[in-house]
Amino acid sequence: MKLFLMLGSISGFLSVALGAFGAHALKEKLDEYSLGVFHTGVTYQTTHALALVLVALLLKWYPDASGLSWAGWCFALGTVVFSGSLYALAMSGVKVLGAITPIGGVLFLAGWALLAIHAWKAVS
Repeated sequence: MKLFLMLGSISGFLSVALGAFGAHALKEKLDEYSLGVFHTGVTYQTTHALALVLVALLLKWYPDASGLSWAGWCFALGTVVFSGSLYALAMSGVKVLGAITPIGGVLFLAGWALLAIHAWKAVS
């Protein structure tokens, strides 16, 4: 629980910092497409920072739910792969980095599916 709360909090902090960096420091350095790519990375990082905090809170009530832990790891790794590849793509312009992004997307989907499975089991 503590680990996912820390990861979510750090990720949320970084998403705000990176969002401000993108909006101010990069607006004159990147083209519109690259700024959009960067912004997409920030948006998904923010969303999944909150998902990590949710997982941490749920683990307080369901400490033995391994599916919740797996969901948390999917969200954390998905953020690194998805948002990280978008940040790298936006900053470097190396298009092949975009091929890595869907792996992070699949991790996000797996995390949400695991969260849904937990909800189904917990309510049933």
